[in-house]
Amino acid sequence: MILSRCEHAVVVVPVRALVFNVDSEVIIRGNQMTDFLPEMSKISRAAGAAILKVYEEGDFSIQIKADDSPLTRADLAAHEIIVAGLNALAPEIPVLSEESDAIDYETRSQWRRYFLVDPLDGTKEFINRNGEFTVNIALIDDGVPILGVVYVPVKDVLYAASQLGEKLAFRIENNERKPIKTRVLDQDQPLTLVASRRHGGDALASLLQRLESSFPAIDTANMGSSLKLCLVAEGQADIYPRLAPTSEWDTAAAQAIVEAAGGLVLDINFEPLRYNTKASLLNPNFLVIGDETFDWRQVLID
Repeated sequence: MILSRCEHAVVVVPVRALVFNVDSEVIIRGNQMTDFLPEMSKISRAAGAAILKVYEEGDFSIQIKADDSPLTRADLAAHEIIVAGLNALAPEIPVLSEESDAIDYETRSQWRRYFLVDPLDGTKEFINRNGEFTVNIALIDDGVPILGVVYVPVKDVLYAASQLGEKLAFRIENNERKPIKTRVLDQDQPLTLVASRRHGGDALASLLQRLESSFPAIDTANMGSSLKLCLVAEGQADIYPRLAPTSEWDTAAAQAIVEAAGGLVLDINFEPLRYNTKASLLNPNFLVIGDETFDWRQVLID
């Protein structure tokens, strides 16, 4: 597996003064941090509403960034709302968003704790109007995503997780909150693999061949955005291999959800994916696995 590199452009956007009702109990006391998850969820829903407004109007005002990825006014509207909301929630915690001004690694390397945001994950899916796009907000602590929210605006579904103390992962749909958990793998049953709608190639084909020798069948599904990780987290898929470039804001929130639900997000050396450890904001190739007790190394490595 080979990690490709690309350059990601960032955009400077003025942040409007937006007001969120922040619970007075949601504060930091020394090194002890209370759970920001309820407010992060509210902020993600507010951003999702702004995205849907643009989605329904149809005027996306598409721009092309330096890495050839698209940018719409929905990305920018969500970015403004999220940054304003997080600054109101915890002004002492830095925010790194895909659409923020570039922040050099010399500055970032001093951060122990920060919010990592993709205001609209799956912009191409948004433009193609297939509904497979999300709002991603994570809180990173010492390189680990400890809180994560993934909101699906079209379906009004929210995935959220906390790894503060006892792990907690859940999904909210139709105002009903249900816990989610990865599933135990049965090697006598078909393996369910979820893959990117837009990335695959020879590396994925080679991995599929290896998996086919260990399972009676492989059921595959293709999907955009961080929804792929959420499928593993809620036990609808067993593995998601990502063998093409992604950025750290693409994965952090959903990784918190996968890990809190009992799964793992591992690089190709089977080490947990970690954040803000280098100048580049690109992830290595990685695997999202549901059953952490299964010997994936034996199946996937010669």
